[in-house]
Amino acid sequence: MRHGKKFNHLGRKASHRKAMLSNMAASLILHKRISTTLAKAKELKKYVEPLVTRAKEDTTHNRRVAFSYLQNKEAIKALFGEVIEKVASRPGGYTRIIKTGFRLGDNAEMCIIELVDFNELMLKEAKPEAKKTRRSRRGTGKAAEATGATEAKAEDASASEDKAADSDAGSESEKSE
Repeated sequence: MRHGKKFNHLGRKASHRKAMLSNMAASLILHKRISTTLAKAKELKKYVEPLVTRAKEDTTHNRRVAFSYLQNKEAIKALFGEVIEKVASRPGGYTRIIKTGFRLGDNAEMCIIELVDFNELMLKEAKPEAKKTRRSRRGTGKAAEATGATEAKAEDASASEDKAADSDAGSESEKSE
């Protein structure tokens, strides 16, 4: 029975599972995103995130511990170099799992697992907004005057646009006749 066994064995012996997760983690660090099954991605997330946290402090001990997990010198260089530069300020959650559908042969649920700060498409969409200040609801003071002025400008602009649209519509009706 498997009472209290919390991690997914992925249908493999311990040595095979360890080697597979090590290879997948090295590939994820080197390529920044990989495509795999959902079950493997969830286990890989539990495997990689503690390594990234450990890599935030660049010591010989942490490098050796990371190497014992990854067994790949290039992956260690990438982890302690370019990966940590981007995620140094992040408190956790270094990976993202995006479901992509089902595999054709065996209908396994597929996904993409990626390092969060390396997806340029999502970084462009989530541009930092201007810092908003808290305003009083009473409407007294300079803030109310400033908002009143901007509202008046907006009304003037919309009125001028309406006039322009009306004149364009009138000239088009004359041309059609």
